[in-house]
Amino acid sequence: MDKTSISIRSVMPASLLLMVLGWGGFITVILNATPNGGTRWVFFFTAVMALTGMALPLTAFLNRRFPSLPPPTAGVIVRQAIWFGIYLPTLAWLQIGRMLTLPLAVLLALGFLIIEYLLRLRERSQWKPGAEIGTGDIQDRNE
Repeated sequence: MDKTSISIRSVMPASLLLMVLGWGGFITVILNATPNGGTRWVFFFTAVMALTGMALPLTAFLNRRFPSLPPPTAGVIVRQAIWFGIYLPTLAWLQIGRMLTLPLAVLLALGFLIIEYLLRLRERSQWKPGAEIGTGDIQDRNE
């Protein structure tokens, strides 16, 4: 494997923290709160945290299993996990208003996938092999 790729072990502390806080808050809201405006937003917030924490190791694994150029940074892995964390609470929000349909769920998933693809395409277009990421200086391999 590539040395620049993010290991699954390195994302586990953040993943566990997000899962514990997310699922703890989610269960607390479900069991102890009355459904009104404020607790509904806490419900969605904790659901995003819990699902992002669950998706973080999965996205790290998939990015390690299927490497790409440029290699994904920690920010890319977190962003991809957040997409998953946002998707399911959005479906729950649509279901509250009885607006959720299968075609809408598929279109929403496709929209998230297209946005992520375009973001990765932009990163790829700006990537220079041999350049140190984050240092500001670009090293040319032809020198």
